[in-house]
Amino acid sequence: MTSKSLDYENLNENVKKCQYAVRGELYLRASELQKEGKKIIFTNVGNPHALGQKPLTFPRQVVALCQAPFLLDDPNVGLIFPADAIAKAKHYLAMTSGGLGAYSDSRGLPGIRKEVAEFIERRDGYPSDPELIFLTDGASKGVMQILSTIIRGAHDGILVPVPQYPLYSATITLFGGSLVPYYLEETANWGLDVANLRQSVAQARSQGITVRAMVIINPGNPTGQCLSEANLREVLKFCYQNNLVLLGDEVYQQNIYQDERPFISARKTVEEIYKVASISLSPNVPAQIFMGLMVNPLKPGDISYERYIRESKGILESLRRRAQIMTDGFNSCRNVVCNFTEGAMYSFPQIRLPPKAIEAAKQAGKVADVFYCLKLLEATGISTVPGSGFGQKEGVFHLRTTILPAEEDMPAIMASFKKFNDEFMEQYEDHRGYSRM
Repeated sequence: MTSKSLDYENLNENVKKCQYAVRGELYLRASELQKEGKKIIFTNVGNPHALGQKPLTFPRQVVALCQAPFLLDDPNVGLIFPADAIAKAKHYLAMTSGGLGAYSDSRGLPGIRKEVAEFIERRDGYPSDPELIFLTDGASKGVMQILSTIIRGAHDGILVPVPQYPLYSATITLFGGSLVPYYLEETANWGLDVANLRQSVAQARSQGITVRAMVIINPGNPTGQCLSEANLREVLKFCYQNNLVLLGDEVYQQNIYQDERPFISARKTVEEIYKVASISLSPNVPAQIFMGLMVNPLKPGDISYERYIRESKGILESLRRRAQIMTDGFNSCRNVVCNFTEGAMYSFPQIRLPPKAIEAAKQAGKVADVFYCLKLLEATGISTVPGSGFGQKEGVFHLRTTILPAEEDMPAIMASFKKFNDEFMEQYEDHRGYSRM
């Protein structure tokens, strides 16, 4: 192989087309500023521990014992680890064929897949077959495996919500397929309108695209909404009528911050996939144990139960308060409108940029919301993701931020944002006013 074969011009064209806004221009500029000594608040990516969230104690105890099984033979192990953690570690080690350093089945350890199936049955009220469950190294790897089996070429389309998490647009591009957007309704709290779905499919078909699958993200990323049961029923009926594979991205199902719309799974609905999964040989085994601990949690009466519930509840209650602080903070700002974050861990405010700001961005060679977010970053150190990285209606601008900064820091962060935003609007607004789009 010569060096010329690795020149940019000779790379896969689909790779060159891929865009991933979460790690894009804003993130790279934030990293530069951090190297220069500026304090950066990285709210661009859902990375709780990096922003100070403490891990749950019990799962770490179990995995620590699994990683160092010789500790289980130490006569003093009970002085350091609770009995239920010791029992769980032995339970999961017995499922492996040589500890955490050994490969598992390409689909994941059979014992943990069985626990996942039992969890799904308890959650949804319908049986689940562990032989049809594939554990992957995070949701992104699972998405890539499925889309790689569905997309055959440029004439295969995937329905994706807009705004959408850029994993989908990037992966569809990488595999040479076509993204078919359907727009969520911001004024209806990012609700889903089946009429928009029909219109999107009809338009795609008129262009010679075969729509093969539909993605829903519930709770939403970046929009933070929870789909209603009525919406889910409409989606299932629509997919059935149009012979579409439904891809339900339900990563944030435990992160719910209101009581009106609880999480409901779209499932309350192999060999080719196995081939793709086998390429990776084995999903991360310690992560599989964390999955097992999530779907088969501690029960009342277990030694560590009270601490586990206290820690878990404390995190979720704090996130609920932070979601409210951030929503209220954005809505108190000039020309900013934000729906409440019902679930997940993101806020997606609309920024009503004045015409002069849009023109200034154009002169700078920037998309308008990128221009705004860069100015925000330089002034405050708050690193966000422009809404254009997720898709949005023409002429409407947003940014995405996580709700993950420490609760005690949140008021100061929102005050900093408000100060910047007021000064930005004062600089660019002509004070004649205009309506929200």
